Formats: sequence, structure tokens, C-alpha cells
Amino acid sequence: MSYQPYPPPYQHPHAPVRRWWQHPALIITLLVVIPPVGIALVWLSQWDQKKKIIATVLAGLWFLAPLLASDPPKKSADDAKPQSAVTVQATPSASASPTPVPTPSADPLMPVVVGKPFGEAEKAVEDLVDTELAVLSAYADVEVPAAHADWVVCFQGPEGGAKLVARTASTSVHLVAPGTACPAGKGTALHPKPTPTPTPTPTQDDDTGTGGTSSSTGGTSSSGGSSTGGSSGTVRTPGAFCSPAGATGVSKTGKALVCGPASDGKNRWHS
Repeated sequence: MSYQPYPPPYQHPHAPVRRWWQHPALIITLLVVIPPVGIALVWLSQWDQKKKIIATVLAGLWFLAPLLASDPPKKSADDAKPQSAVTVQATPSASASPTPVPTPSADPLMPVVVGKPFGEAEKAVEDLVDTELAVLSAYADVEVPAAHADWVVCFQGPEGGAKLVARTASTSVHLVAPGTACPAGKGTALHPKPTPTPTPTPTQDDDTGTGGTSSSTGGTSSSGGSSTGGSSGTVRTPGAFCSPAGATGVSKTGKALVCGPASDGKNRWHS
């Protein structure tokens, strides 16, 4: 039985596969043209450690050499010329402007608020003065309620266009309820009381008992004389008013009557 001999072992190991960007020619070219890229490829290549360090140092010096050897900036022709001395001229300081004197504002004028609701009138007036707008009723027998913003202004004081002193102005309005007509003047009653009808006084006899006439059946006789206390021939009505007290007369039946106080305290004819 025959045995085949083992194949002879490799004397040298196979070199690792080299990629295109690991080619020495490409790396050296990039170290010269673009040193940062070349340095990066050096450390990715299969070079030994010593070669990598040397290549990195040389490429770094090559890259920094132009920056370190740059010439200092040249002076321009203008910089080479001697500079003339600069003369500083003192500028006159601006004179202090006078402090403006505040001009007093013109006195406000009373706006026309007749016919407007109280809410609008109050704002229009109190925007001009520091005092409050007084509220009064246009009718003497009507009181203004606490909530009267919608009540209408009938009269105002002072009149529209009058000058107002903002701090001490005294302003007022007279109001009526919404839908109520304004009166002709202030203090008018909205519901006036009816005028009482005067009670007619009873008619009094005109005769005073001084002087009179007398008549008798079958003839007529008259006398122009007068007697104190009245004439006994004058016919009176018992219970009628009379004057003066103490006057005398006769009834239709011939009964003597005297004028004097009755039970009601007034003078009446009684027997």
C-alpha cells in the first residue's frame, strides 16, 4: 500500500490583498498634493509603524511650511509717507437751550349734553373737570333713582360753550325718565294737584235794619227816616244770614226777629 506524500509547506506567508487606495504611489502623491488626505491614507495602509510616523511628520512640515514662511505685510506708499501733525480745533460748546416754560392749557368748555342719556353726559363732562356732575330731577314731584344712566338730560348748568375751571367747576343736569317729555321749566310738577273748587257762600240779606219802608192794607205809606237797630216793618226770613248783630225785623207772620249768633256761630235771624 502506497502513501502520497504531504504537500510541502509554504516557505513564506501570502501577502495580504492590497486595495487600490493603499498603493504607495497614490499615497505619496497625496502626501505632496493634499497632505491631510495623504496622512490619513498612510495610517490606513500596510506600511510599518516607523514609515507611517516619518511620512506623517514630513507631510505635516510640508503642509505648514507655506504658512510659516509667509512674508510680512508690505507697507503701502501712503503708510511710508510721514504723517502730518493733526491739529485739534476746539469746537464751541453748544449753549444750553432755555428750559421751555409750560404754557397753561386753555380752559375746557362745557359740552352740550341736553337730550343725551346721563351716562354719556357724565363721561363728556367729567373727562374735562375734576368734580362730579350733580344730578337733579327736572320735575319737582319726581325723584331720580339710584340707577339713572338711561335718564335723559333736559337742562344743564352751565350752558354749552361756557368756560369751566377744571378743579372747581360746578356742573349739574336735570333729568327725566326715558319716554317722559321735558317740562317747560325747572321745578314743574309732573302730576299737579287739582285746584280745589271754592265753596259758594250763602247770600246775605242786604238790609241792615237802618231805614226802611212800611206798608199797610188799604193804602201805602213810606217814611224816609231811619232808626237804630233796623225798621220794624221789614220782612225777614228766620234762619237767614244777617248783619249787623242786634238788627231787628219781622217775619211774614208778623213775628219780631233779631239778628244774632246761631248754633253755628254765625249771625242769623231768629225770634
